[in-house]
Amino acid sequence: MPLFDFKTTGPEVVAAFSERVSGKTFAITGASRGGLGAQTALCLAAAKPEEILLLGRSEDKVSPVIQRIKEISPSTIARFIKVDLASCASVRAAATEINSSVSKIDVLINNAGIMGVGFSLTPDNVESHLGANHIGHFLLTNLLVPKLEVSSDGARIVNVSSALYQLSPVLFDNYNFSGGKSYNSLEAYGQSKTANILFAVALAKKLERKGIKSYSLHPGVIMSTGLSAGVDPEAWSIVESAVGNKKMEMPKEKTIMQGCATILTAALDPTLDDLSGSFLDDCNPKRPLQYASDPSNAEKLWSLSEKIVGENFSY
Repeated sequence: MPLFDFKTTGPEVVAAFSERVSGKTFAITGASRGGLGAQTALCLAAAKPEEILLLGRSEDKVSPVIQRIKEISPSTIARFIKVDLASCASVRAAATEINSSVSKIDVLINNAGIMGVGFSLTPDNVESHLGANHIGHFLLTNLLVPKLEVSSDGARIVNVSSALYQLSPVLFDNYNFSGGKSYNSLEAYGQSKTANILFAVALAKKLERKGIKSYSLHPGVIMSTGLSAGVDPEAWSIVESAVGNKKMEMPKEKTIMQGCATILTAALDPTLDDLSGSFLDDCNPKRPLQYASDPSNAEKLWSLSEKIVGENFSY
């Protein structure tokens, strides 16, 4: 068993578990060129998967990734699926397209995310970070469960969270920040990243009988992706406060290749089979704060998410 840590890169993980990539179908959200999703897809291509579905808002930003995948692995089918995760209608359309065109999904990587944007509500009346980062993935994942459960080796769902989940629990009674009156963009981001972790906890329990496993993770701070470029400078005060109060430790910066490693470990590492629901950091399980690992919070979030999307999912 390879020993993975902070320095491990995505290609190293794929090389260690190439037999778990070959012939498999992967779906990755947030696959635009230059981002973690795109780089994860390129790492996977080296081991010749059967198909990679690349989900995003802009085909122009995903097309170069598809071209590169075809250069690395000509036998791999690489396709763009248009989706706006902030819109439940768009998510349903994307899920319909996927369900009608693939026989199975072996690994679903919920990677797409926004960070530090100004206050706004999605078309479904949800604060935009929670809507795009969690609610969209909640709906997409549940709509794709029929394709996940037919994976021959047991499918995996991977939720890309962040160490900045420590900035906020899910504010069940005020997830829209009083209509923006109490809004801090990084607190909103933290809430959505806590939701990613709790979603993995809930999925692990609900899908156990179907042989589907789920994980969440912190990929690292990867400045090259530009995710944090638009954050309002005043919003960083919440981070300074959290660090000053010693409630959290600032994560270290990684390269994009290092950032892919924990995503790919969650997707591929067989030693995690008995640890479904785990949160990973530096390629290894790490226990998150109580509010992000509490099964009762996971259930509350599931019920809230069902209410928002207007559909119940029982397993």
